[in-house]
Amino acid sequence: MDFSLSEEGKALRDTAKQFTEKEIIPVAAEYDRNGTFPHDVYKKAHKVGLMNFAIPDKYGGIGLTVLNATVVIEELARGCAGITTSLLANDMANYPIILFGTDEQKERILTEYTKELIYGSFSLTEPEAGSDVVGIKTAVKKDGDYYIISGEKCFTTNANYSKYITVFATMDRSMGHKGICCFVVPKNSEGVTVGKKEDKMGQRASDTASVKFTDVKVSKNNLIGGEGNGFKVAMATLDHSRPNVAIAAVGIARAAMEHSIAYSLERKQFGQPIAQFQAIQFMLANMAIEIESARLLTLKAAWLLDQKVRCTKESSFAKCFAADVAMRATTDAVQIFGGYGYSKEYPVEKLMRDAKLMQIYEGTAQVQRLVIAREILNS
Repeated sequence: MDFSLSEEGKALRDTAKQFTEKEIIPVAAEYDRNGTFPHDVYKKAHKVGLMNFAIPDKYGGIGLTVLNATVVIEELARGCAGITTSLLANDMANYPIILFGTDEQKERILTEYTKELIYGSFSLTEPEAGSDVVGIKTAVKKDGDYYIISGEKCFTTNANYSKYITVFATMDRSMGHKGICCFVVPKNSEGVTVGKKEDKMGQRASDTASVKFTDVKVSKNNLIGGEGNGFKVAMATLDHSRPNVAIAAVGIARAAMEHSIAYSLERKQFGQPIAQFQAIQFMLANMAIEIESARLLTLKAAWLLDQKVRCTKESSFAKCFAADVAMRATTDAVQIFGGYGYSKEYPVEKLMRDAKLMQIYEGTAQVQRLVIAREILNS
């Protein structure tokens, strides 16, 4: 395995680091407090090439390898996980097209994202079907050259701002995963209604809302991967997106460690910096060990994806472990800060709230373990 970055990857990582320091960190607390959408940040990110990492250069994108993208995402997430989640939603929405779309679909849809700033959404989760993808109830039926979609989705990132929504629906629930189809639906289609915006615990800068589809008419040209292949499309997309979530979790954990180191060197108790106490040193050492381990697991999954190797197990390794590391690191950071850690005037309580979502979305920590168990038992 070779984790070396391309020159383009190194340059974009440096750009991301500078962008995070200048454009994200100074405004992160405000967007978190108000729960507003950071459109101004995304305008600047799009301008400097920090969006749409997965879109091939053939369609105007950056065409970064997954490995190169991970180091960029870590820098962004270090500044604010919520801002990063909505930024990455475009890649999530577009992976089905990139992996399974026709040349015509790629040319028609992907180029829109690179010509101007638009947002995309990936809409799979439903009120009664989260981890159980096969249990989705959103229905689709064929009507000549069109498909009619009806149902409700929830926890859809960028729902209020997206131009396109990548939607999964079933033609026949009795067919299980073989009945699921994937469509790209223009959000301005008649019958698409965005519901309530979620008032979230963390990652509050990221827009999250429900979406209702009422007899929405979609052209057959917007079916991705063919009839009955939606489950395959969704699983392949998650294999590609989970390393992104994992490295974002690494970014959160790294921010927690950096804040903890700085604070422990400055804060004095009993006549000396608290960094001199073994209890604090052990907490910092554990953070460093786990962050490096999570990063390496993620880089391995990213490298395998770049080699076009199926890596469901490795993607779940990375996502599961990194999310848990982020939660432990941020919780310990709050502890190191003591009473100040519990105050919104200091950054670590936000990191802890942001970290919790990493254990939930794109497959819970428990589902990741089920996936891993299935993979090792079937190998």
